[in-house]
Amino acid sequence: MTDVASPACDRAILECRQCPRLFNFLQLVKTQYPDYHARPVVSFGVAEPKLLIVGLAPGMHGANRTGRPFTGDYAGILLYRTLHRFGFATHDESVSADDGLRLIGCRITNAVKCLPPENKPVSQEIKQCNQYLSEEMNQFARDGGCAILALGTVAHQAVLMGLQLKTKAYPFTHGGVHDLPIAGGMRLYDSYHCSRYNTQTKRLTADMFVQVFARICTDIQAQTDP
Repeated sequence: MTDVASPACDRAILECRQCPRLFNFLQLVKTQYPDYHARPVVSFGVAEPKLLIVGLAPGMHGANRTGRPFTGDYAGILLYRTLHRFGFATHDESVSADDGLRLIGCRITNAVKCLPPENKPVSQEIKQCNQYLSEEMNQFARDGGCAILALGTVAHQAVLMGLQLKTKAYPFTHGGVHDLPIAGGMRLYDSYHCSRYNTQTKRLTADMFVQVFARICTDIQAQTDP
């Protein structure tokens, strides 16, 4: 598999104007930071991944600046370091969209594609943007994907919403593993978000994150072995 620029729905994502609060906020950010991407951020990775990682939303000086998920800010440090450790990335650091980093068997997206004020999307914005996440996950399932990793409660709930599954049946817990009623034996894995706050307060440690990925890799290997 090779890296691709975007899935089929990326054009619609980049042109989306359906959330006035987010659109107006991005216009304001663009005036303050003319060199920033300051547009919806599409997913990044291979065309037919085995692992789909779902975050919350672009960070102000990370993906909103660089145009690539978890790239250029603190939230991506632990993520890309861990991806590289488990063979999902060619480098252990993601600093810009043109730094040459490639993902292997993996794709990264967000529940909300636009930077929200104070990093907090409202429920209606999560619901509105869920059409794109739903399409991404449906394509992921069609392509034989088997593992979805949700980073945080909002991402977890957005995944379930996009798959039309009840949140009460699949409660979020760090390290949780949920078998989903999707053809092919898909599983949803949960982790606390790798944000600066969570990592600096030790709510999420590197060892805790590694344990989640170790389980994912073991399960993927078991599903792909003949």
